[in-house]
Amino acid sequence: MSAPDSILVLVVDDEAPARQRLADLLRKDAQIGAILEAADGISAVETIRSQRPELVFLDVQMPELDGLGVIDAVGADQMPLTVFVTAYDQHAIRAFEANALDYLLKPFSDERFEAALARAKTRLEERSTSEFGRRIMKMAFSAPATARTWDRLVVKSGGNTRFIRVAEIDWIEAAGVYVNLHIGDQQLLYRAALHELAERLDPRRFVRVHRSAIVNIESILQLEPVSHGEFDVVLKNGARTRVSRSYRAQLENRLGQPL
Repeated sequence: MSAPDSILVLVVDDEAPARQRLADLLRKDAQIGAILEAADGISAVETIRSQRPELVFLDVQMPELDGLGVIDAVGADQMPLTVFVTAYDQHAIRAFEANALDYLLKPFSDERFEAALARAKTRLEERSTSEFGRRIMKMAFSAPATARTWDRLVVKSGGNTRFIRVAEIDWIEAAGVYVNLHIGDQQLLYRAALHELAERLDPRRFVRVHRSAIVNIESILQLEPVSHGEFDVVLKNGARTRVSRSYRAQLENRLGQPL
């Protein structure tokens, strides 16, 4: 099975000359179809969700929502193949930590770009074959998967092991490789990345409202508009956290109505 005849590509960079250079290089390849562009992270998230490109060249450093923020907003498992583009070598490690296919260090040569594109096309071919296999397996084993959400967390605190009912958590805040569980006036440190924990929480109760925050719907007292489509979530215990523009749609979908 071959790679797609026409590959839909999204180029994301806040600098127009950088977008133009990538677009010019892409047009030289016969397998590249339409080339979409986004000048900021928020537009990139919207384009990925609506247009579903197969390949993204994603600038790491952008105002408001950077490249890693785009991946967080879309969800790593929903992201197209991604090649990070960066002017700083230290971002290369972060790129691979975010499961990027490759990275281009500015200023990059035509040859380096061609190598990254070739790698992307090979991966698209592998994905196409793999997706075909998954469809066959799904047809053969059609029993629905059982969602496994956690109703309790095992938290070690002060030498003790506590069992925390998930329903009692008001909101969860990212803290590096840990998260802070906010329960009333208490804060408990729990070793888990925020995106990992989000996958194991009941989506009927918990919703991500920011790159670094998840809230319990039952704990929300009110929403206060801030500016430019953002809101502050005010919880029943008086705590506050922000609903960013990139996560506003998730909250609206959960509530079933616009904000």
